[in-house]
Amino acid sequence: MNEIASPTPAVSPWRRFAVISCIVLSFVGLSVRAFYLQVLAGDFYQEKGKRQQVREVKIPAHRGMLLDRNGTPLAISAPVHAVCVNPREFQASPGQIRQLAKYLGQSSKKLEKNIQRHRNRGFLYLKRQLAPSVAEKIDALDIKGVFLQSEFRRYYPAGEVTAHLLGFTDIDQRGQEGLEKWFDPQLQGIPGLKRVLRDRRARAIEDIDLIRPPRPGKDIHLSLDARLQYWVYRVLKQTVKSHHAKGGSVVMLDARTGEVLALANQPEFNPNARGSLRPARFRNRAIVDVFEPGSTMKPIAIACALKAGVVRPGFRVDTSPGHIRVGRHWVRDHKNEGPLDLAGILHKSSNVGITKVTLRLTPKGFSSCLQGFGFGRMAGVDFPGEAKGVLTDYRGWGQFEQATLAFGYGLSVSALQLARAYTVFADRGRLHSVSLTPRVVDDKVSAVMPATIANLVRTMLEGVVSEAGTARRAQIPGYRVAGKTGTVRKAIPGGYAKDRYLSLFVGMAPASAPRLVLAVIIDEPQGKRYYGGEVAAPAFARIMGAALRLMGIAPDRPAAEDTILVRRGDGEMG
Repeated sequence: MNEIASPTPAVSPWRRFAVISCIVLSFVGLSVRAFYLQVLAGDFYQEKGKRQQVREVKIPAHRGMLLDRNGTPLAISAPVHAVCVNPREFQASPGQIRQLAKYLGQSSKKLEKNIQRHRNRGFLYLKRQLAPSVAEKIDALDIKGVFLQSEFRRYYPAGEVTAHLLGFTDIDQRGQEGLEKWFDPQLQGIPGLKRVLRDRRARAIEDIDLIRPPRPGKDIHLSLDARLQYWVYRVLKQTVKSHHAKGGSVVMLDARTGEVLALANQPEFNPNARGSLRPARFRNRAIVDVFEPGSTMKPIAIACALKAGVVRPGFRVDTSPGHIRVGRHWVRDHKNEGPLDLAGILHKSSNVGITKVTLRLTPKGFSSCLQGFGFGRMAGVDFPGEAKGVLTDYRGWGQFEQATLAFGYGLSVSALQLARAYTVFADRGRLHSVSLTPRVVDDKVSAVMPATIANLVRTMLEGVVSEAGTARRAQIPGYRVAGKTGTVRKAIPGGYAKDRYLSLFVGMAPASAPRLVLAVIIDEPQGKRYYGGEVAAPAFARIMGAALRLMGIAPDRPAAEDTILVRRGDGEMG
């Protein structure tokens, strides 16, 4: 029996109409939306898309250079790169992470942990001041979210040779120490600003608009002579090492202008090796540290007495029996020097003789004269942390306090102040201000005493450097030298150390018409040789001799006298 197929249910016309209408309406709606997005609102959404990739980026400004007086670069800024990441966009394969970590000098684990810890940030430095060659390798890894930024790194061609004066900057090129800090406002440039188009990795692929060009910092010339600075540094380092000293300082000034031509300290530091910087070594001891100057004060005391008229050039004093009682204290010489004139007091460095001269002065008059030499106030060199030293109020002096000032105890000075004071003897009784920038004339120079007195004392100081004086090892073949030694016991709580000394020599050359003033201070030389004439004077001779020749300054000593020096010298000159 044949089966009868069940009839197919009929679709109602209204349902068919509804379905077709929905399809048509949907198509029309999509068409209208597409027309709106592509035609009517196309420019708006295109601009919005661009804004998501367009960024304003700072253009680093070049920091100004520090140069010596002859234009030799002492501090420059080299272009480098910073490696940056957008943690929210960071995507890298395990192999890419390993390579990136290798170029950054860290472990893969540490790198990933650092990025994960800042996952919610849009920017993170991975490493600053990377060499361009390494930065290019990182860029070639093509890691999403990792990109480079241009920046600068400060570099010091002379390294530790100029470190104490120049100081250094931080990673953002801001001065932190020394002249980098003092001149920071002039050296700092003003960053520029531009709009760039970035790709999916946040790399700048196109400059769109320069909003503001960068303004480079100002180059600054210093009064330093890089050639002299190197030699000063070298001799100081050798002297400190050979005498196993704790440290030392050297200051060289132009006797006619007060310009600082060289200045060095030991121990040193290398500003290019940031990872090994030790803050204790940053201090510019020659400018910020103070000490008691010892016998280098004796010519100043004699000059004050001559100026006040309490002694005359032919004045003589009996230092027998080699000691004198002042109040409740004793002042002693190393031995009984007997009768001495003013020059003899300096040649023999007699404490007894200078005491008898100084006590002829009134405390007020002596104090005023010492202030005239620049003691108790800053030299005005415009250096961070510059010391003013200590010169106590004369109203609190007794006779002993006044006497000890004359042979360099009871006051404190810096190496810079001491060198500056000797410009009075070098330049006809005039005290120069001190400058770290070049100048032809010192418009702040002040007359301290008549030129006749200053010249007379300078002649006496030539005798100190003679065979009969305490500084024969400061002699320089071909040149007349004037100067004074000093050997100072270092102060400790409760008094003075018996085995810790400062060895000093301050002098000038050529003595007939001084061009250079040089102060050498060696801190705690070890062994039996610790006197200024044994330690500091030979260093003075080596530095000054080279400087005079380098600057082409004509000799002023007769050849016959040079022959005597060669025969009697100890081989440590020059």
